[in-house]
Amino acid sequence: MRSKWFFLAPLLALALILTACGSRSSSAEAPRTLNVTGTGTVYLTPDIAYVYMGVHTEDADISAAVEENNRQTQAVVDALLGMGIAAGDIQTSNFSVWGSQQYDPVTGMYTEIIYMVDNTVYVTVRDLEALPQVLDAAIAAGANNINSLQFDVADKSAGLQEARRLAMENAASLADELAQNAGLELGEIQSLSYSDSLPVYYGYGMGGGGEGGGAPTPISPGQLPLTVYLNVVYEVR
Repeated sequence: MRSKWFFLAPLLALALILTACGSRSSSAEAPRTLNVTGTGTVYLTPDIAYVYMGVHTEDADISAAVEENNRQTQAVVDALLGMGIAAGDIQTSNFSVWGSQQYDPVTGMYTEIIYMVDNTVYVTVRDLEALPQVLDAAIAAGANNINSLQFDVADKSAGLQEARRLAMENAASLADELAQNAGLELGEIQSLSYSDSLPVYYGYGMGGGGEGGGAPTPISPGQLPLTVYLNVVYEVR
């Protein structure tokens, strides 16, 4: 029994030594880090717009409701083409027909079914200076449902590049400030990642139809803020 103990004792001692070395090695491989988030924002001038516009018709005769809707919708599409909108920039996004039961407001008794038809097209307007005239032409042609006007920037690459540069400067400045306040020294960047945010929605709605006239509909595209969030992890000593 004693000989077995003399044989196992060196092995146990060696295992303890290796475990201690491994602990020191793993702790040395895990540097202290500082995690910061930098932001960079630029303001872009919109150069393109997207509009949902369409025709809503109602009639007790379903065929009459559909026929009138088809006539007005075609007139709207023709007006858009006449304003220079390319055929490829006019896309049908919705066509629906449904019946709505009508009731007498006094007696509450059922009277009839009115059939409702909606035809909506998604229009891309690439000349923002012509946008007010495009909307007025569509209304004059019979569009009585215009909504969800959205402004956007067709090519955001230059804006994103500038926003990323600003975000990196902001992250570096913030990391340097925090490190100095904590009495630390910044080391190399360990990792970085980013995301961006560009709101493109400017709500807009109008109803009615009939003949256009007077001054064009006032439209103000404004500017769109493009923000980049850059997460940077620095080694600190």
